[in-house]
Amino acid sequence: MSNTSNGAARPEATALLAALNPAMVALMDELSGVMFCAKDAAGRYVVVNQVFVGRTRERSRRDVIGKRAVDLFVPELAERYESQDELVRTTDRPLRGELELIRHVGGAPGWFLTSKLPLHDESGAYVGLVSVSQDLRSGDADDATIQAMARLRGQIEELLEHGEVPSVADLAVLAGCAPASLDRRVRRVFGLSPRQLVLRLRVDRAAHLLTTSAVPLADVAAAAGFYDQPSFTRTFARLTGETPSSFRSRSRRDRPRPA
Repeated sequence: MSNTSNGAARPEATALLAALNPAMVALMDELSGVMFCAKDAAGRYVVVNQVFVGRTRERSRRDVIGKRAVDLFVPELAERYESQDELVRTTDRPLRGELELIRHVGGAPGWFLTSKLPLHDESGAYVGLVSVSQDLRSGDADDATIQAMARLRGQIEELLEHGEVPSVADLAVLAGCAPASLDRRVRRVFGLSPRQLVLRLRVDRAAHLLTTSAVPLADVAAAAGFYDQPSFTRTFARLTGETPSSFRSRSRRDRPRPA
């Protein structure tokens, strides 16, 4: 996978390339249904696989390297991608299993499950991120199922914002199907059971509150649907590898200070 074109020699790109595992990068070109990219700290693409190129208007990697999301994708989606990148950078935490549309100007939209991981140099400084997006069209989920599950995810998030934790029966009603059918559809799209999906979204909500507010931990636990703070702490640590208090402390420490 060549990285010698269009700005790959910039200092930001050089730092990112030094943090990448060459064998891992080479393997990304063997994937037929997964977009792969690595962006430097300035938000520019430094490495992409051919599947990624195929989702843009460009013809080759040479035409993609050095550009930003806004140069390749429709503006409203590019803004979302860059907001995700900023969240990964400021929290220094991975983004996992984000269901989203990917579409370039004039192109057909496609549904993807995206995960992003931060990258650091030997001194621990942030140098960029790597991202993989699995094309759900390459699986056995049709467009109608994917769109229905996207709506369901939004409904779950809305309920959580109002302090409600939906049960599997509630989700089946929202999705308009039997619980067994719901389980198959959720697993087909997200690779999770309905209960696991709700739990992940609860933890995501807690992480957002920890990062963006000074709400006490007990209140964060309640807002994410946990009956007490110890239960919240155990679950959050199990799923993220970090306690809520250490997660919040590090996100504050790593947050950029105004110039």
